[in-house]
Amino acid sequence: MPRPIQATIHTDALRANLHTLRAASGDAKVWAVVKANAYGHGIERVFDALRGADGFAMLDLEEAQRVRALGWRGPILLLEGVFEQRDLELCSRLNLWHTVHCDEQIDMLAAHKTNEPHRVFLKMNSGMNRLGFKPAQYRSAWSRLNALPQVDEISLVTHFSDADGAIGIDAQVAAFVQATQDLPGERSLSNSAATLRHTNTHPVLKASDWVRPGIAMYGSAPDYPSHTATGWQLEPAMTLAAKVIGVQQLQAGDTVGYGSSFTAPGPMRIGTVACGYADGYPRICPTGTPVLIDGVRGRTLGRVSMDMLAVDLTDLPDAGWGSTVTLWGRAANGAVLSIDEVAAQAGTLGYELMCALAQRVPVVVA
Repeated sequence: MPRPIQATIHTDALRANLHTLRAASGDAKVWAVVKANAYGHGIERVFDALRGADGFAMLDLEEAQRVRALGWRGPILLLEGVFEQRDLELCSRLNLWHTVHCDEQIDMLAAHKTNEPHRVFLKMNSGMNRLGFKPAQYRSAWSRLNALPQVDEISLVTHFSDADGAIGIDAQVAAFVQATQDLPGERSLSNSAATLRHTNTHPVLKASDWVRPGIAMYGSAPDYPSHTATGWQLEPAMTLAAKVIGVQQLQAGDTVGYGSSFTAPGPMRIGTVACGYADGYPRICPTGTPVLIDGVRGRTLGRVSMDMLAVDLTDLPDAGWGSTVTLWGRAANGAVLSIDEVAAQAGTLGYELMCALAQRVPVVVA
């Protein structure tokens, strides 16, 4: 039989999360962000559940082709735009909307021969300092685009660096408003955190035309631990679960795993689980990282190995060989272990765990 580990993609959770985010977005249209192969969930696996969105957004042309191949005829947005001149040919052929964030992309458009003008999203660097035109150069970039016959409608977009934290978005919103004053075109400002945290308190966000929720679509809180996924009414879209494949009895002084990093303080019963860092579970997760053992909250012990990790069965007499250990997500009894909580133990974010799911892990869609 196959090794007893499996990831499950929950389409009911994806639909519910899309509904929650649409309700939080006011009248704005919703991009379903499916970059990084839908945050590790698989574009083909999530497509039916997310086709209720108004458009799909991603980075790669290959991912855009996959969405079109699934039958999607609505808007598709390339969030980083094109990377070389010939990419514009595929944008024309597939009717892709694309971001423009630098002069080089404007130059490529000016040299592009097309019968159908392009819909572009002009990006402002309002403070993130990754991509985009600074506010002082934004109108000049807009004028250059507006003069090109290759360009149809120009939408206006920025990205917040601190929507999830105490710094907030006030300064970036103010910069965007000042630089775009009187410019025509649809607006898109909000990521997951801004959509959930700031839509009702910032009129500019409430009046925007598009939101771009990513991580929240997949059931992770964009501002954990300030809020939990449950607090935002988000449901986990991915469960990673494996079976206990061995049981050991320990005495006081016995150690567990490589480096003997855990020492039993007294008699214990532990289970070895068919999941390790080669499956995408973080090696750095310490003793005490939460798991669900047959739906009951438990903990890991010792170091995570390539193919296995240990869990504490001492207080779970009914658990043993063959028990299901939920590493994150939803257990069979309905109990939920947030991916954010596991990620926090590893000093990272739910994003990384989702995207790191290993190719060798079987995936089913439920």
